[in-house]
Amino acid sequence: MRIPQVRNFCIIAHIDHGKSTLADRILEVTGALPAGKHADLVLDAMDLEREKGITIKASVITLHHRRAGETYTLNLIDTPGHVDFSYEVSRSLAACEGALLLVDAAQGVEAQTVANAYLAADHNLVIIPVINKIDLPQALPDQVAEEMKYTLGIDSDEILLVSAKQGLGIDEVLDAVVDRIPPPEHHEGHGLRALIFDAEYNEYRGVIVYLRVFEGEIKPKMRVLLCGTKTTHEVTEVGTLTPGMHPRPRLGPGEVGYMIAGIRSLDDVGVGDTVTEAEAPSKPLPGYRQPQPMVYCGLYPSGDTEFRFLREALAKLRLNDSSFVYEPEHSDALGPGFRCGFLGMLHMEIVQERLERESQLELVKTAPNVTYEVLLKDGSTRLVHGPDEFPAPDRIAETREPLVRADFVCPAEHIGNIMRLCEERRGRHQRTEYLSPTRAILVYDLPLAEVIFDFYDKLKSATRGFGTMDYEFLRFEQADIAKIDILIAGRRVDALSTMVHQSKAVRRGRALVQRLRREIDRHLFEIPIQAAIGGRIIARETIRPLAKNVTAKCYGGDITRKRKLLEKQKEGKRRMKQVGNVRIPQEAFLSVLTVEDEK
Repeated sequence: MRIPQVRNFCIIAHIDHGKSTLADRILEVTGALPAGKHADLVLDAMDLEREKGITIKASVITLHHRRAGETYTLNLIDTPGHVDFSYEVSRSLAACEGALLLVDAAQGVEAQTVANAYLAADHNLVIIPVINKIDLPQALPDQVAEEMKYTLGIDSDEILLVSAKQGLGIDEVLDAVVDRIPPPEHHEGHGLRALIFDAEYNEYRGVIVYLRVFEGEIKPKMRVLLCGTKTTHEVTEVGTLTPGMHPRPRLGPGEVGYMIAGIRSLDDVGVGDTVTEAEAPSKPLPGYRQPQPMVYCGLYPSGDTEFRFLREALAKLRLNDSSFVYEPEHSDALGPGFRCGFLGMLHMEIVQERLERESQLELVKTAPNVTYEVLLKDGSTRLVHGPDEFPAPDRIAETREPLVRADFVCPAEHIGNIMRLCEERRGRHQRTEYLSPTRAILVYDLPLAEVIFDFYDKLKSATRGFGTMDYEFLRFEQADIAKIDILIAGRRVDALSTMVHQSKAVRRGRALVQRLRREIDRHLFEIPIQAAIGGRIIARETIRPLAKNVTAKCYGGDITRKRKLLEKQKEGKRRMKQVGNVRIPQEAFLSVLTVEDEK
């Protein structure tokens, strides 16, 4: 059975193609916001979202549109636009029947355009292609339409031309949503099944859950079960967002809105989880999984920031970001801090900036590393999030690193540069396709460890800023991974350990000890700096001791006086070398964390 007056849809696009601006114009045309009397990018509520031009958190709004004498309820779900949040995007798509695929008329089809289109197709959504920014002088809508036809198999007659900034073509987009996207379907007599596609923490009301009801209905005083976490709660309020929160007596099949049930922790709510009745639970909706952090780094207080302030700020941020994890750790060089896990590099950058802005903290961030999978000789498997967790070499049967499939969209003249960059980073070429005579798509399988550092910057340099990339996690694949330990004066410094591929171990170890030799101050005794893999030393540098002329006061006399003083100095330095401590300045530690392989 179909619900004829309801349409659920989302907008998917590459970063900076005008997705949030189009959402603003749709809100104005449908009367949800007064035209021109509101801040731009209404659905991007965070300052970081506005500054960076990206959507970080999903949001939903219920609109009303008249078409052919009928009033239709349109539920617009605004999705994140970066690869780090691809799981959240997939859950938002699962809550819809259709999607607006937005492409910039000047920039054309980009890497995330292709990835998002395939993701929507996997969910069997009706795709409405839209070319935006047709008012720009450099716009090439006909050429972009050809790229969409060749790459995505889209009929040119289906493409809508709009300018979200100028408000051109918005009515046609809304009409297409009503005409092309099918209404939601549900089955009579079934129990409650609702999909959670986002959640946020409110200090006064607890966790606010955003959901799409597929079957049954949800209303206040009902006891519900969250299938993923196996927790039960009593619903206190349900409603829709238009754009503020408007309580309703119930949410029925096909409707999208929010639920408040006195949930005090985001750990009890998982994006993609199913809400059902506690007394008569239904089968969970497919596709739910726990977000898996793939990038880890250390965060430490610096300057005037105290450890307890950082701990409180992390706990507060965790309330609004369940995909971010942390645990305390201690560094020999930086003192107490936290080991933090993120979905990707952008997620890490967002968390750091939010901590510094919202809590006024001064932070030191260590070099990021990826999660490895280690098969031990006893048959067990362990996930390793940092060098300090890496088992001893004699216990390891096999080491596996995360592999991603990366799509690059670039001008054809830069194909060679991208291929060289990928080959340097241990990439494996899969295929090359041409969007047009001047633009191409390259597909490579790459180790995630080679992507997370400076790969994006190198890509922009190699393509003069015109190359874009999108990647997805494939699997863990066997690789020769080595843990490099740094020994200073014979003592291993845990905080300086790192994990690299065997082919780069010697070069990285040599670069590390050379950088340390330049950064650590000279002491009164000789300081050997060594890089080791297990019990094998792969690189060594020595910091010469400070020299003091102890015989300067001897202006002559018997040579035995000078020899006696020199022997006394030699014995003192030998004793100091045994008991003396090497002071590693914080600047030296941080410079080592950002060291690059020397060519």
